[in-house]
Amino acid sequence: MNVRYLKRAARTPATGEETTQQAVAAMLREIEIGGEATARAYAERFDKWTGEIVVTPEEIAAAERSLPPIVKGDIRFSHDQVRRFAEAQRDSMTELAVELSPGLIAGQRLVPVGVAGCYVPGGRFAHIASAIMSVTTARAAGVERVIACSPSHKGRGIHPAILFALQICGADTILTLGGVQAIAALAFGLFTQRPADIIVGPGNKYVAEAKRLLFGRVGIDVFAGPTEILVIADKSADPELVASDLVGQAEHGVESPAILVTTSQSLAESVLERVPRMAALLPPGNAAVEAWRDCGEVVLVEGREEAARVSDDYAPEHLEVHAADLDWWLARLRNYGSLFLGEETTVAFGDKTSGPNHILPTKKAARYSGGLSVGKFLKVLTWQRMTREATREIAQVTARLSRMEGMEAHARTADDRLRKYFAGENFSTAP
Repeated sequence: MNVRYLKRAARTPATGEETTQQAVAAMLREIEIGGEATARAYAERFDKWTGEIVVTPEEIAAAERSLPPIVKGDIRFSHDQVRRFAEAQRDSMTELAVELSPGLIAGQRLVPVGVAGCYVPGGRFAHIASAIMSVTTARAAGVERVIACSPSHKGRGIHPAILFALQICGADTILTLGGVQAIAALAFGLFTQRPADIIVGPGNKYVAEAKRLLFGRVGIDVFAGPTEILVIADKSADPELVASDLVGQAEHGVESPAILVTTSQSLAESVLERVPRMAALLPPGNAAVEAWRDCGEVVLVEGREEAARVSDDYAPEHLEVHAADLDWWLARLRNYGSLFLGEETTVAFGDKTSGPNHILPTKKAARYSGGLSVGKFLKVLTWQRMTREATREIAQVTARLSRMEGMEAHARTADDRLRKYFAGENFSTAP
């Protein structure tokens, strides 16, 4: 490939991973041993929260009263969009039963997990949409119990808008906990006595690492680290919108990659000039300036096929296409968390309210995984049933294959049925 970098990242989200792993592993061990008291201590240390962990109905009602009607209306609108998309996903999945051979019927059931833990970031930003994306999708899947965690916002408890969103979306229990201590509480069943079967939701690198370390003991949605955006653009793209979208995602944090892949050098140069200027105009303390400086990249390629190959290699969380022939890109691109076709569909729309889920794979996990969906909360369980006559063929093949593998006890379970059901008949059960 003829690829030229006009700007390369000075670091990646993998920088410093070993230190993060050690810190998170130590915290998880301490919380598992120390239980709720240790989780409370971490909440005070990191989130300045000393109040009750379990949110009361009175607190939720007070939060609702504090919100302007337009905010509550916007949250309801977003919830409805996400719910409708999640329900459509659920409707696309079916249980089945099929007769594979005479008398042998096999099938699958779709069974929701019993307890879902939903993590909602809320310390630096009030991630209202993450509450909607996680809890709404769990409910659409039919999960019996949903437990949500969100940190205290600036030491004053969970942000009122997050509380309201969690309530209308259907969370059964809400805990004022953030970070590693929240993930540990969900996994170990602290404050609820109901350990989660699966933990979902975005978060910083510490939250992502906690989920990774607990995977196996508990299910997780995706390995969701720092937010990523990649924009593919050709000469027809509007450099102002391309730059705006890169900055829009870079503000998530100083480790958030923002990447432009383009076939146009003039567009690349225009975007390179605009992004730092746009980032500098944001309110003080915004992460976009540092994120672009350290994690931003601009890649110049010769044609759209090369652009697609470069994009698939990045496997970005969010992928925007500002280019002609959008149907070609939809059919060609393979590795991404969510795809935004055309300048009209900026990532922020998907982040907040358009409908598809915004909890997506990062750090190249889109090569093998999609984002959060109702399917993450559903177990595909298979079953089979057969008549005695159906065992005649199945048992003989099973016995022969088992003996070829050297598994005699397996073979004899088939032999025993042949003797019981077809006494006096001879069968070929040796390979």
